[in-house]
Order: sequence, then C-alpha cells, then structure tokens
Amino acid sequence: MSSPAGGPVFADRVLNDWLSSVGLGIEYSRAEANTLYYVDEDGQEVPVLDHVCGFGSLIFGHNNPDIVAHAKAVLDRQVPVYVQLSHQSHANDIAAVLNAVLRREIPGGDGDYAAIFANSGAEAVEICVKHAELERRARVAKLTDETGRNAEEAREAVGAGRATVAENPYVQFDGASGESDRLERLLAEAGRRNAELIGRGPVHLALENAFHGKLVASIQLTQNPHWRLPFTSLASSTRFLRADRPDEMKAAVEELRTSLLDVLVDDGVVTVVERDFPLVGAFFVEPVQGANGMRPLTEAAAREIRAVCDAVGCPLIVDEIHSGMGRTGAFLASSHMGLRGDYYTLAKSIGGGIAKNAVALFHRDRFRPEFEVLHSSTFAKDGFSAAIALKVLEMLEADDGRAYRIAAERGDRLKGALAAVAADFPDVVDAVHGIGLMLAVEFKDQTRASSEPLREKAASGMLGYLIAGLILREHHIRVLPVGPAGNSVRFEPSIYLTDADIARTENALRDVCTILRDQDGHRLTP
Repeated sequence: MSSPAGGPVFADRVLNDWLSSVGLGIEYSRAEANTLYYVDEDGQEVPVLDHVCGFGSLIFGHNNPDIVAHAKAVLDRQVPVYVQLSHQSHANDIAAVLNAVLRREIPGGDGDYAAIFANSGAEAVEICVKHAELERRARVAKLTDETGRNAEEAREAVGAGRATVAENPYVQFDGASGESDRLERLLAEAGRRNAELIGRGPVHLALENAFHGKLVASIQLTQNPHWRLPFTSLASSTRFLRADRPDEMKAAVEELRTSLLDVLVDDGVVTVVERDFPLVGAFFVEPVQGANGMRPLTEAAAREIRAVCDAVGCPLIVDEIHSGMGRTGAFLASSHMGLRGDYYTLAKSIGGGIAKNAVALFHRDRFRPEFEVLHSSTFAKDGFSAAIALKVLEMLEADDGRAYRIAAERGDRLKGALAAVAADFPDVVDAVHGIGLMLAVEFKDQTRASSEPLREKAASGMLGYLIAGLILREHHIRVLPVGPAGNSVRFEPSIYLTDADIARTENALRDVCTILRDQDGHRLTP
C-alpha cells in the first residue's frame, strides 16, 4: 500500500488495508448533521447517512452550526487555551452545571460532585482508577494505624503483667520463653501476613462484556480478551460479573473477602481478630453496555450492584462516556434504572463534535482533595474545549431539555423500524437492543450457515463488517458492528435523524436480512 502521493505509508497501513478488504475503505471529505460525504471516481460528491456518529459522540451531529459558530467566536476572542496553574473559572462553571443536572437525575442525589477534567473517556476512567486506589489506600492506612496502636497496647499490657497471650491458629508457641516472647512471635507472624496482603494490588469489579477503554488501566476493565490479555501484567486485576445474574454478584464478592490480622486485649487476654481488608478497589459499570450490543442494565442488576458496593465499601463508578449526555433520552442513562454512582465519567458528546474533552466526577463524601494536586494534565481543562462543553450543556438543557425529548422520540421511532424488520425476519434477527439513540440489531449466529462464505466470515468474526460494507456500498449508509462477537450492528445517530433517514435505514436492513435468509453470501463480498 502507498500513500495518495505515491510515497511510503507511515500511519494506518494495516488498518487501511483491512478496511478496504471489507468494503469500508472510504475517505470522507465533508460532514454535516447525520451526513458524511466522499468524492467518487467520477469526482461526484456522494452523501452517506451516518449511524456511527463518532461512536456515539455526536448527539448534535457533525459540524453543528451553532457549536461551530460558538467555537469561531471563542477563537476570535482569543480566549486563553492553555494556562496551567492559574485560576480557571470555566472548570467550575462546567462542574456547576453538571452538578445541577445530576441533582435532578440521580435518585436522592444532592448534586455535590468534585470535577477532574481529562482529554478522553479512557483517561477519565484511568483517573477514577487512580482516585479509587487513593481512597482505598487511605482506608488501608487507617486500618494499619489501628492495628499498630493495638499491637502497642498489647505489648504494654503483657509487659506490665496485665495480660497473657491466648493460643491461636496462626503461630505455635513451642519453646517460648514467656508471654512477651509469645506476643512478639504472634505480632511477627501477623505482621508478615499483613504486609503480604497490603502489598497486593486492588481487584476491581466490572460486568461481563464491559468496555471501559484501551489504556493501561482501563484495558483491564474491558473484558474482550483480544484487547485485554496481552496487557494483563501491567495493571490491577478485574473480576467480571454477570449483569443478568444479580443474585450471584454478592456470592462472587464474598469470594474476594480477605482479612487483616489484629490483636486485641480483652479481659486480660491477648486474642487475634480478623479485620475486613479493602481488597476491592471499585466497581465499574456502564448503564448501557455498548460493546455488548447496546444492552441496558435491569433495575434488579442496578440495585444489586449498589448493594454490593455499599457492603464492600468500594466506590461505584458509573461510566456514562457512551450512554450519557442525552443519548438515551435523559442526561444520564443510569437515571432510567435508578443507578446511583459515587463517581461518574462523561466524554464523547461533551466535546460537541469538534473538541476532545472528558470529566470524572467524585461525590464529596469520597473525594480526596489532595487528588487535585496529585493528578494533572497539560491539555485537560483547556479554555477552548471548556467553552465548547458549556455550549453543549446549554443546548442540551435548553427549552426544558427538549434535546432529551427528541432523542427519546427519534430513538423510539428508529427502534420501531428496526423491530419491524426483526418481526418480519425472525429466522435472521435475534433481537433489537438499546434505548433512545443507542440501538443495535443482533443477527442470529451464521457459523453453521449453508452458505460457505457466510459460514467462514461468521466464524472469523468478520460478518458484521462485511454487512456494514454492503450497506455502505449499496445503500450509502454507514453502520459498524458493535461488540466482540461481530454479529450486532450499531445505530447511534444524532437527534437530527429524519423520518426519511429511518425509512432508508429500514430498507437497507431488510436487504441485509434477505441476503442472510437466502444465504446469498457472495453478495457480501466487496
């Protein structure tokens, strides 16, 4: 492969070759609302309906004129963009708006969240990982301080002859020269065990089929083994739990319970007691699992997740990077199932389609103020992206949340069209999942198809990409698969989706279903 100028390729060589092989190798030249444009071989501009919309980042579409005009005005005013370590009121302005929204949407919420800004969703997740560990370490430090004081009290009591050391299962006292020797042996063994436990990294909790990013820490929270397994040695481990079996969550967490050894003097006797050790760092949850075919959490799962976090004492981190900012018909998708988080992450649409921005929010009851100094970023909290974020929030909240109502209505209309196709092709479509403008169509497994091309592509996980390539090639509609299995196709357009767009989408989907029903696998080949 060579570059357009005929020279060597230094970026995306493998990726671009692969995209071309599945019919997705197109370079787009212009974009507006839900439409992308490319120039064909005849020099003609071809419009493409975009159902990917920046992986759900464009709630107001490509190059929204109001946001673009605002961005130009911001630049014309010569707003300071990078002024690190100075007062930056725009950060508090964004946080104030977000707190007002959270106060409205979180059940029983008080709208008191501290904000730390980031450059991307994955970075916001990593910030939460860091803060959760800071919080966990504070709990560990408090626990070790208490055990240290108790050890000194035991030494004082034994040394004064006011206490004896009881037998215990942790250390043998054969050959001990007295109570002080017995105590020191006990404290040494307890200290050894405790140091080993304290030296362990945290175990995080996440749901099966989770996607929380691909950076060093966030990739550990993303279950897809193709992405995660090469890097498991780099960060903390994660226990993945099933969202559809909330009753099993408590049992799974019980398996992670472990104890620190402490000594107490009780009625003249030194005994060993086990203290719960905070091994679990945090529970990361997407209210709508994008990589799992746009499946929303159930209210039962949300209740059990909250109960688990309360029982263990770890923060519940609600990842609204994909589902938040109005995409599901509410600012927070978690508000649909009554899920209350201790931390929240937001990104994607907060950038208005033209800036990179993200934010992690921490409830004040858990926030460690020193984190504002411990974590920093050159590009986060910049003046330009902050100005865009304020404009996006203003547009979302305008007219008493009209954008949310539109997202819900357009989503219902689109989902109805997708469901109609599913009803007409029950042998081809398994289900339609999602809420608002965060939808997916799940096709039935084709690994045993009678058509050899279909069977082979399904077995390799490529079928969804070939379906997307056909829809692009023959219908000028852009979709992409969602999830590691590759048998679901995503639909997450902006709120400017029209009835004509929905009709075109339904027609294209019926064409795909006909191909699968008739086992016409050769039509999928670019």
